[in-house]
Amino acid sequence: MDCKQTCPFFLFIGMLMVSCTGKNKNEIVAMPLQEQITAIKTQFAPDRRVALFDISATKNNDKYILNGESDMAEAVIALKDRLTLEKIDFVDSIKVLPASALYGKSLGLVTISVANLRSKPAHSAELATQATLGTPIKILKNEGDWSLIQTPDKYLSWVDAGGIIPLNVSEMALWKVAPKVIYTAIYGQSYSQPKLSSQVVSDIVAGAVMERIGEQKNFFEVKFPDGRHAFLLKSEAKDFDGWLKTLQPSEVALVETAKTLMGLPYLWGGTSTKGVDCSGYTKTIFFLNGMVIPRDASQQVKTGKPIDSTQHFDNLRKGDLLFFGRKATDSTTEKVVHVGMWIGNNEFIHSSGRVRVGSLDPKADNFDAYNLGRYLRTKRLLKEADNGLLDLAKTTIFKD
Repeated sequence: MDCKQTCPFFLFIGMLMVSCTGKNKNEIVAMPLQEQITAIKTQFAPDRRVALFDISATKNNDKYILNGESDMAEAVIALKDRLTLEKIDFVDSIKVLPASALYGKSLGLVTISVANLRSKPAHSAELATQATLGTPIKILKNEGDWSLIQTPDKYLSWVDAGGIIPLNVSEMALWKVAPKVIYTAIYGQSYSQPKLSSQVVSDIVAGAVMERIGEQKNFFEVKFPDGRHAFLLKSEAKDFDGWLKTLQPSEVALVETAKTLMGLPYLWGGTSTKGVDCSGYTKTIFFLNGMVIPRDASQQVKTGKPIDSTQHFDNLRKGDLLFFGRKATDSTTEKVVHVGMWIGNNEFIHSSGRVRVGSLDPKADNFDAYNLGRYLRTKRLLKEADNGLLDLAKTTIFKD
C-alpha cells in the first residue's frame, strides 16, 4: 500500500445466529435491536477511528439488556431515548468512557520523543499512528499495561504505559498554564547539563512541546511531563507562546516545511520526523505550521475547500492537498489511499518509499504517471474554516 489509511468500517452489532426454535435451523436472524443500534451508530459514530460505539443487546424474556461501551454519552442517551419512545423495555449495562477505574486520571501527556500508538493493545499490533512529546491526550480505559487514548485529532489508539503519564483535570490545567517551548529543529537531543558534552537525556523531534523552567546561556532548561529535567539548544527550539504569535501559515511556509523533510523514510503509521506515511507527512507539515488536521488521507479529503477533480492543475495553489486512489464506479465506491501536497510548477511532494517530489507534467523527468492515473481531487485546507481543522493559536489543546 502507498499510504496509511484505515478505511472506515462499521461494526455489525451482534453476530448473526441460528434459531432452532420453531424455525428452520438454517434460517438466519439478526441479533436484538440491531436496527436501532446501527441507526444511532451511523448518526453519532460513523467513523470508528475517531468515535467508539460498540454496543450490543441480548434478550431476556421480554426485556433487553444493553451491553458494550462508548465514549459518546450523547449517543448512549440517544439510543436509550429511542428505545423508550418505541416502548421497548431494557436494562442499561453500557459502560460510558472514560472508565471509572481511571479514578479521575482521564487526561495525559506523551512523555517520550515519539509514542508509537497501536491498533490493539499489543506491541505486535499494527502501528496506527504516532504522537510526539508533550501531546495532550484523553485516556478512555486501561487494559493491563496499555491505555486506549484519543489524540487531539480525535484518533483512537492504544499506547503502552511507558509512553504517557496520566493526569487529572487539575494537573493538566497546571501544565497548560506553565510556560513552554516547542522543538523546531527536525531532530536532535536534550542534555543533562547546558553543554553538548553532557549526558543525553532523550532524543527530540520537531513539534515536541515541553515545560520551560529557565534559561542558561545558549540553552533552554525544560521539564518533561514525567518530571525529567533537560537542556535544549535555543537555536533548535522556540518559546511556545512566541512561536504561536509569530506563526503566519502561508503557501510559502508550507512548502518550506515540506522540503525540510525531503528524503525522510516512509513508515506505515508514522507521523513524526522519524518516519512518515503519506497522510502522516501532510499532517506533520501542517502541525509545524500551527494546524492540526485529521490523521488519515480518507479523513483529510473530507476537510477544506474543493479545488479540482478534473486535472485542471492551473487552479491549484501551493499547499493544496492532492488525493489519489480508486475512482467510484457503478459497482464500487471511491477509495482514497494516498495524499501529497502541491508545491507549484506542476509538482507535488509526498511520502512514497521516502519523501520525494513528483511531477504531473508528462514532459518532466520526474513525471509520476502512476499517481496521475489515479488522481481523484484537490482540497485547500490553508486558512479554510472547517470543524475538522484546528488552529493551535485558537484552541486550548496546549494552553487555556
